[in-house]
Amino acid sequence: MSISSHSNAVEDGRRAARRSEIKALIVMAAVFAGCFFVPAGWGRFDGAVGESLHLVREYARRHVLLCLVPALFIAGAISCFLSQGSVMKYLGARANKVLAYGVASVSGSILAVCSCTVLPLFAGIYRMGAGLGPATAFLYAGPAINVLAIILTATVLGPELGIARAVGAVVFSIVIGLLMHLIFRKEEKQKTQAAAAMPQPDPVRPLWQNAVFFAAMVGVLVFANWAPARGGGGGLYAAIHAYRFYVAAALLAVLVGAVAAWFRRGELGEWVAQTWGLARQILPLLFVGVLVAGFLLGRPGHEGIIPAGWISSAVGGNSVRANLFASAAGAMMYFATLTEVPILQGLIGAGMGKGPALALLLAGPALSLPNMLVIRSVLGTRKTLVYVVLVVVMATMSGMLFGAVWG
Repeated sequence: MSISSHSNAVEDGRRAARRSEIKALIVMAAVFAGCFFVPAGWGRFDGAVGESLHLVREYARRHVLLCLVPALFIAGAISCFLSQGSVMKYLGARANKVLAYGVASVSGSILAVCSCTVLPLFAGIYRMGAGLGPATAFLYAGPAINVLAIILTATVLGPELGIARAVGAVVFSIVIGLLMHLIFRKEEKQKTQAAAAMPQPDPVRPLWQNAVFFAAMVGVLVFANWAPARGGGGGLYAAIHAYRFYVAAALLAVLVGAVAAWFRRGELGEWVAQTWGLARQILPLLFVGVLVAGFLLGRPGHEGIIPAGWISSAVGGNSVRANLFASAAGAMMYFATLTEVPILQGLIGAGMGKGPALALLLAGPALSLPNMLVIRSVLGTRKTLVYVVLVVVMATMSGMLFGAVWG
């Protein structure tokens, strides 16, 4: 290397070091300014901080052990034990569209999970070769097409909102999936070609053994989180809720037996490793998102930093602004399963129009700030932004149409 080249390299190194020091100084100054000017002692700020902590505690107690942990193990098992060829056959970009979107929407709706619990399952099937369209249809269908939530909506908020929510959610899952596929079809084509070129390993165990294994895991997730019947519901649904932990325990015993009889030690180690990798990626983003959502919007019946009165006054009538605000606000909030109904009941009592109510029902349960952060880590910023915009825009348009007919 010549003397001039060496000098240039040294100078470049010094410039890079100076830039790094300047960035560190800016970060330290920003942190100091934030600490110096933090509005501690202001009632609304202190209340919002408390709400963020209350919400994250509630999330940890109600959703992590029974919802997220089983979902993470299912997603890890999908990565380890589900044939990539099988995923691509039913959910791949070249699969029959009716079959692919039918499987995605039906399997998502059977799980009836919240917008965060569906994320590990979505990440698992997408990484195993599912097309972007069917994968996002599954992502939307899981929290949106919840049979009990739709029945509760019809019972509490009126049959017209319940029917509109059911029809809208099914149509949304398919249309959003198709639009995502069309918008990113070039990337999907490249992904499909790369996956098709990979050799497919021979199956380790019979299909029926894998079916029993996955069915037991999904059953544990579904029954352990079986919500109580509301609005006068009863019968079989209430009986299942009363004995849900017994059913879940029986299915867990089947799962343990299947693992002991049919799986090798090395496979189990890989399963744990895949599950841990997903947990390390997803859980920190979820908890940060829940903290931020709690700080901004609070819990049901409690205010965050944004006054509830602002939201109530912004969603009256059936204007574009009211429907768009309801869709966007719903997309940012975190709704535990079924909590959107009592929240909307209060908002409607405060003057919310029927159109914005439907817009929030179609956007809110399927999206949340924690949900968006994790989707971005799986799909990237551009695909995530398009997915969120599609949900918000379609919810806004649906709300305006519904409000014009039923408002």
